[in-house]
Amino acid sequence: MSTEQPDPPGQKQDAPGFTNSMRPVPDHGESSYRGSGRLTGKAAIITGADSGIGRATALAFAREGADVLIAYLEEDVDAQATRKLVEAEGRQAVMFRGDLALPSQCRDLIAVAMSKLGKIDVLIHNAAFQRTHDDIADVPDHEWFDTVSTNLSAYFHLTKAAIPHMKSGSSIIATSSIQADNPSPNLLPYAATKAGITNMTASLAQMLGPQGIRANVVAPGPIWTPLIPATMPEEQVENFGSDTPLGRAGQPAEVAPVYVMLASDEASYISGAVIAVTGGKPLL
Repeated sequence: MSTEQPDPPGQKQDAPGFTNSMRPVPDHGESSYRGSGRLTGKAAIITGADSGIGRATALAFAREGADVLIAYLEEDVDAQATRKLVEAEGRQAVMFRGDLALPSQCRDLIAVAMSKLGKIDVLIHNAAFQRTHDDIADVPDHEWFDTVSTNLSAYFHLTKAAIPHMKSGSSIIATSSIQADNPSPNLLPYAATKAGITNMTASLAQMLGPQGIRANVVAPGPIWTPLIPATMPEEQVENFGSDTPLGRAGQPAEVAPVYVMLASDEASYISGAVIAVTGGKPLL
């Protein structure tokens, strides 16, 4: 995988953003990730799997032997690219196009997973929305609602619907963020939802432990995904990740192995954890 500074030029896309329009294109591990059978026979749901961290995780899971449900909002071209990566490894790729801000869509997703995959061993909530605003007065009411619904409420509804189908040894993994511990003022709604995700996961780990179901959090720092040019001003994109101790943004391929570890049987005693992938920036 690439560990070089992405060094992106100033660029802007309309939300939700598209992978092939990025300069440079993110590294999802296409040429570098090597599987070793750590997830053989498992069935996984990954939301936000069309691009970025979700695509890199879907690829890694497929190379580790898992079938994958690829959930996405509307980015058909990106989602089909992820599907091809999964199927190239001989694994099943189930597509789900829908808006997880709607509770009914969350329930439909779980129903599709059970119909097509027959089981749910891993649930990864990764889909997210963000916008930058320097003043709370500039945050429209609908944007607050959309951010909370997509980032936090969807996690609740997906988990609620999935748990009856999950058995001992299953794993729930949520994508939080360094923003949960070290919030940027211009990402107020996003940061608040990521703190909520971390808190909810801590509750789930305790609630579901007696059933043998584990719940953990991955907390990335600045990772080069379509969300960045689609939601940040161009001048911020140009310097994205340069303030980390490693001096660069991370690549999606550098986050995916953490999801593999947490989903694997090797992590059988890890629950309630928050794993930072932040380029050296500490969580509080």
